[in-house]
Amino acid sequence: MRSKKSSKTIIKTFKSNGFVLSEPDVLLDSEYIIERSGEKFRSSMLSFENEDGKTMCLRPDLTVASCINFLQKKTHSKIYYSGQAYRRSNNKRSSLINEQLGIEILGSKNKIQDDFKVISTILSSAKKIKSKKIQIKVGDIALFKSLINALDIPERWKLRLIRHFWRPKYFEELLKRLEKNSDIDAVTFDTDKKRFYEMKKMNQEKEVAGRTVSEILIRFDKKIKDPRSLSDGKKIVKIIKSFLKINCNLSALDEKLLDFIKKNNLKKNIFKDLKSIQNLKKLRQDVKFIANFGREVEYYTGIVFEVFAGKKEIARGGRYDDLLKSLGAKRNIPAVGAAINLKNI
Repeated sequence: MRSKKSSKTIIKTFKSNGFVLSEPDVLLDSEYIIERSGEKFRSSMLSFENEDGKTMCLRPDLTVASCINFLQKKTHSKIYYSGQAYRRSNNKRSSLINEQLGIEILGSKNKIQDDFKVISTILSSAKKIKSKKIQIKVGDIALFKSLINALDIPERWKLRLIRHFWRPKYFEELLKRLEKNSDIDAVTFDTDKKRFYEMKKMNQEKEVAGRTVSEILIRFDKKIKDPRSLSDGKKIVKIIKSFLKINCNLSALDEKLLDFIKKNNLKKNIFKDLKSIQNLKKLRQDVKFIANFGREVEYYTGIVFEVFAGKKEIARGGRYDDLLKSLGAKRNIPAVGAAINLKNI
């Protein structure tokens, strides 16, 4: 009963902030998701074959389902949803069914304004249903990318570190290899070259895991042409690890980043795109910035956040500017959203 009452309160808050109801499909084409977004969801999806032999799945993620709905049915761009996501987890205690209430701004036209709108709406909802002290943790994947792109390392290492940032264990293995100045072995290098020339004969517009063949070839080309050795791996890893240790109140972030830049002799403007994070000071709420945060979901590209009441996480979300293209859009469509976990309210 309490959960039902809380849901009504949340939905009322969503509506008052201009979000319109969207009802994404419960059943999705499994192969469509895997083809567009890679293997990310395969192990977690609850799949089955329908009477026509087509592999379908229960929606594993309401953000992905909402994006598909938006692309296929041209729905409203500022939406809220209420429903269930169905997903396996490595945690045996986790439920297969997650009750969620969420909001999304698809086709986000003002990054700073829309990031703030989503977070402030979720925060307002949380305060209306929870009596315990509300806390917010934020990170920004874009700041990590800015750092990596500013470092003096081969392009393939930049691509590799950014691509695997969301896989912490494998990312740590990459850092160890970089620290020891060990690079791709000869067999792997030869395989890359062979695959490169094979793909040059393919249809350049064909999509593979959300990218066209021509886009993949550009990456392969950089990977093959880059210098094969790196002498400053240890120094580079030290800089990356130092950045990922930044953990402070939002009010102290500017000073922390400036100190980090000075200590590591980096260009002053590498973190120039801080406005969306800095704008959160207007929340009049204690906000904790953690650089090594928001790595559980592959599709986030910018600001990421979690809202806590006491020790319970009640909501999470972030910016995902690449997801809609990976799901079939002709270009990147900026988007930001968040979901409230009804189980924890």
